[in-house]
Amino acid sequence: MAEKNGGVDVEVETKVIHRGEDDTLFAVVNRLFGSILFPDPNNSAAPLFYRIKTSIAQNGPLFPEASRNTGRSVLAWTRQGSPLRALLVISVGTITLLALTGLLVFMLFFLAATFNAIVISLLLSLAAAGGFLALFFTCVAAIYIGALSVALFVISTTTISAIVGVLITTGTILFLQ
Repeated sequence: MAEKNGGVDVEVETKVIHRGEDDTLFAVVNRLFGSILFPDPNNSAAPLFYRIKTSIAQNGPLFPEASRNTGRSVLAWTRQGSPLRALLVISVGTITLLALTGLLVFMLFFLAATFNAIVISLLLSLAAAGGFLALFFTCVAAIYIGALSVALFVISTTTISAIVGVLITTGTILFLQ
């Protein structure tokens, strides 16, 4: 739509952001990744960084309300069922919380180990007399950080796979009853 602004035509892009009362976390996350991976046909030439920025700007403020809506729907679903359903919700929540806490603790150890490797290699390089030794210890630190990065990827993937597996297994057990 073109508006007159002091005799100059200004193009104003209007985009309706879906802010419904019934938004769940699944819907918001789906829209968040959908607008990044599958952009609009008229906006498909936009760079990836721009698509990420606009997607987060549009869907980021929806997360608190979507979390509350999802919590309300899980609570209502839990109250409609038997005590076994409440036990299921509590166990899945506890397992997910423990797995994410374990991932957070690992991340803290990972940061401490990486910082430790950088500081030790720097101190050893400064203490060493030759430049070749400094280069050697820098390479050793880079290899160490690379090994820690591989460990981070493997442990994160395993943790997320375990969470998804627990959620799928408990959901399957629930619906087979």
